[in-house]
Amino acid sequence: MRQQLRSAQRKAEQDAKRAQRKFENQVEKVVSDHNRKAERHNRQQLAKLKQSRSSSVSFTVEEQHLVERVQDAIAEQDEREIDVFLSYARSDGADVAEQLRSGLEALDVEVWFDDVAIRAGQSLAREMDNGITRARAGVTLLTEAYLSRRFWTERELGALLHKDTVIPVLHGVSFGDVAKFSSFLKDRKGFSTEYDSVEEITQKIANAVLLA
Repeated sequence: MRQQLRSAQRKAEQDAKRAQRKFENQVEKVVSDHNRKAERHNRQQLAKLKQSRSSSVSFTVEEQHLVERVQDAIAEQDEREIDVFLSYARSDGADVAEQLRSGLEALDVEVWFDDVAIRAGQSLAREMDNGITRARAGVTLLTEAYLSRRFWTERELGALLHKDTVIPVLHGVSFGDVAKFSSFLKDRKGFSTEYDSVEEITQKIANAVLLA
């Protein structure tokens, strides 16, 4: 009798293990199928996004060179946590900077933006340096106040100029003004709100930093 009970118990345990393995295999298959479908969907969406971006904006020769330079530099980087560090002068660039931030984030570009990234009590200098280090690219919103060499913007620009991925965006200043401000920036070209809307500029930046 005991032997029959032990035999029945072993059979029940074996049946339970088989049922558990079957269940786990089914779950694994469902998850794997879902991941494959999600990956395929993401690739399709990215292809559509790439097509819509490239067809909705046009680049000058200089802008295309800028985009290609940034893409080449990003391709050689280690993986970074943030797509773009946005540098601007608050006194005359806050509104446009906010438009750039919201426009880029709408295109799935992750932006380091001081009003969002820095919380009360944190060190501005430490968090700024950390953001620059973690970012794949830097966007400098060049305005009159920015070019007046104020402490924070000059410090940020000095750090960003070490990146081959710095992207100048001019607002209310000319390329001639920029050339006088920095001998480094004069060779980097950039985008300007004089010629493109902020929305178009965000699309161009996204082309550079996401589709590398």
